[in-house]
Amino acid sequence: MILNYLCILKNLFKKKMAEINIGSEEWLNLVKEEIVEPDRPIIDPHHHLWNDRGSTYLVEDLKSDTGSGHNVVKTVFMECGWAYKQDGPKHLKVVGETEAVVEQVKESKKTGGAFIAGIVSRADLTLGEEVIEVLEAHQNASDGLFRGIRHAGARAEHPEVLSIPGRAPEGLFQDTNFLTGLRVLGKNSFTYDTWHYHYQNSEFAEMVRKVPDTQIILDHFGTPLGVGPYADKREEIFIQWKEDIKEISKSENVYIKIGGMAMPDNGFGWNTREKPANSDEFVEAQRRYYLHAIECFGPERCMMESNFPVDRMSLSYHVLYNGLKKIVSDFSEHEKHQMFYGTTEKVYRV
Repeated sequence: MILNYLCILKNLFKKKMAEINIGSEEWLNLVKEEIVEPDRPIIDPHHHLWNDRGSTYLVEDLKSDTGSGHNVVKTVFMECGWAYKQDGPKHLKVVGETEAVVEQVKESKKTGGAFIAGIVSRADLTLGEEVIEVLEAHQNASDGLFRGIRHAGARAEHPEVLSIPGRAPEGLFQDTNFLTGLRVLGKNSFTYDTWHYHYQNSEFAEMVRKVPDTQIILDHFGTPLGVGPYADKREEIFIQWKEDIKEISKSENVYIKIGGMAMPDNGFGWNTREKPANSDEFVEAQRRYYLHAIECFGPERCMMESNFPVDRMSLSYHVLYNGLKKIVSDFSEHEKHQMFYGTTEKVYRV
């Protein structure tokens, strides 16, 4: 009788868990933690907004996350292909995203808390010198918040296994027009962000040496993959990744965002569980990536990022930043301040 009762309870629990959506507030709330170093000021250098892809993440959702316990005072919006214009010249449709974010900033100012202090928009850098028209349009639309461009270099070799398959053309980092566009960014004091996969890091290292006068930011550690054909190659990938990161760090115009590695495509599997990850699990799984990047780049060229809401599929905002703080608990106060605040303040002028 007791065994039958326990089986019934177990089945009811499984049914209940099946009803909880991964990444939802209900799912994330299954793991709650006390905030580590709650007074430490933070600028989150990397988040998105959208309401056009089967889910919504707008300023009220961002405020809920940034206000969940850590002292997040500013953020930087990162392009994600949202709210493009439906008409007008093709190369200027991307300006619709900047306009939409500015409207979100206005809403944000009504409620207090962390505010969006910078916008990184999208432009096709293969326009070469002509990309200046797009940059000026973003600047005019941004209410003074436009800081740079992300034209991602991610090119998926196995798009069928990825939740976010990058579709950049092969050879983008070697394209002469693209390199010209990068130089236009530098000449006009705008930054360049990219995300791409681990097997593209050597191409990236070669590219950045050609544009030493442009400030470049590598997102998400260069995205070591861990699903599909990469699932059983984590150690092999890590060894090569370490060498590539060391090589990239030799170019002093490159900064690195350390974070964004709790995406489903990184393969840690937290997005498939009944409960999200806690900060200790996160630290155990990813500490070595952070420490190697910091060793190579130094705290003055590292930024602790959230990559929300994408990484929300694995853990909550307050748990993520607990983990980030735990990873660097042995660093000096100055070094911590650089990684959580100072580097982002300098790079994005926020």
